[in-house]
Amino acid sequence: MENPSAPLAQTRQGLVMGRSENACHVWRGIPFAAPPVDALRWRAPQPVEPWQGVRLADRFSPACWQNSDDCQQIGGGDPGQFSEDCLYLNVWSPARRDKRLPVMVWLHGGGFTIGSGGLPPYDGQQLAARGVVLVTLNYRLGHLGFFAHPALEQEQAPDARICNFGLLDQIAALRWVQENITAFGGDAGNVTLFGESAGARSVMALMASPLAEGLFHKAIIQSSYTLPDTPRASALAKGEAIAAHFGLENASAEQLRAIPAQAFWPLVAPLKIAPAPIVGDAVLPDPTLDVFFAGRQHPLPVIIGSNSDEASVMAEFGVDLAGQIEKMRREQRLGLGLIRLLYPGVRGDAELGRQVCRDMAFTTLGLVVMQAQQRVRQPCWRYWFDYVAEAAHDIYANGAWHGNEVPYVFDNLHLSEPACAYVNDRDNAFAAHIADYWVQFAHVASHKTEVLQGPVRWLACVRGRDRLLRIGLNKHAGFRLVNRFMRARLSFFRRVMRHHVKLD
Repeated sequence: MENPSAPLAQTRQGLVMGRSENACHVWRGIPFAAPPVDALRWRAPQPVEPWQGVRLADRFSPACWQNSDDCQQIGGGDPGQFSEDCLYLNVWSPARRDKRLPVMVWLHGGGFTIGSGGLPPYDGQQLAARGVVLVTLNYRLGHLGFFAHPALEQEQAPDARICNFGLLDQIAALRWVQENITAFGGDAGNVTLFGESAGARSVMALMASPLAEGLFHKAIIQSSYTLPDTPRASALAKGEAIAAHFGLENASAEQLRAIPAQAFWPLVAPLKIAPAPIVGDAVLPDPTLDVFFAGRQHPLPVIIGSNSDEASVMAEFGVDLAGQIEKMRREQRLGLGLIRLLYPGVRGDAELGRQVCRDMAFTTLGLVVMQAQQRVRQPCWRYWFDYVAEAAHDIYANGAWHGNEVPYVFDNLHLSEPACAYVNDRDNAFAAHIADYWVQFAHVASHKTEVLQGPVRWLACVRGRDRLLRIGLNKHAGFRLVNRFMRARLSFFRRVMRHHVKLD
């Protein structure tokens, strides 16, 4: 086990030995909570049992049970092996450092049903080389992570009900960072939480959760969405329906925990979970969007943005883009007329539906969060990602797809399928600028900061200003700061989204 060239770190649970890779130290598969199996399924994450000697941390842990094909096609890569025993994290740190470094903690996306902290696009070497300590992690997915049933609630105190076990896993990982990250060269007082899609929605949920207060100090929200949280009553009804599906009417907690872990992920609508947390438990007492509308989120600096073709993911949510416009034509002709005024020159139901669904479900959230940030007097940097690798313009005809910005943020185009097949030096140079902005935010952002330096001085939205950085210009390289981006249509959608944004 002894290897003098391998990096050692002393955690509160015991020594871990990682690997040296290039100019980086990497630890993979460090447990941050006890395995949530058997009697610990659907319970809050429990502490790790300490170990004696040195624990080897040189390989990624299994991911939570999920659909591997879906993850490979739309989730960022091959998640590898699966297990209910999945609560592990990974750390990248520069091999040379003379001070404690900012920490960046990544929450992967995947609709709360697929993904892993060990996917290739999330490799942390390029960010660590810029002077941060990067942490990625797994959390419970699907019904293992987001589940309610009357039998489980009977075990819980009325003021301590838990449905969002996956969010609690993320909180447990953040507590692990607070307790241990100094051993890896990180500054526990400067933690940036960032994520994409469901990971970004998780960031927002933790900004709204009383249980996460003080565990992170900055946030980056990439392509979060405006779908409502699942009401606890609906989750309870679904939990009973799932139990009945397995032949367990009036199921006990013991019977539920005896269902094989791999039996849950193949469930389809109406038994699969929505791509949003459950509202009404101790983790998320109030709806996430309501918290932001009221300006009651934890006050900290934020970057938020979305991509130019977020509608690319709508098919995964079962949304017929042209059908949405036809439905409006039948049921809300006046509203459709107003929308056409907001989208001059857009022709055809499919294209209009693509842009309306994109803006209502994704783009509008940037305005909501910006205004929430201004209410708590914290800076907010907004962006619109619209860059496409030069050789892929025909593939991405409508702009940057949902998730396309992730390998640019990590400066990992060479690791990302299918981008690695056609990227060139100019694409990589553009990615480097974006990673620089993100790392600079981790280094310098505070409630007093108003500018991030880069190809363009990225000004925050402070004192009522509505600014946005265009990252990519009509799919080509370029950065441009603009004022009041899409303001008329986003203001309209902000007023109506809580009534009209839903999966049907």
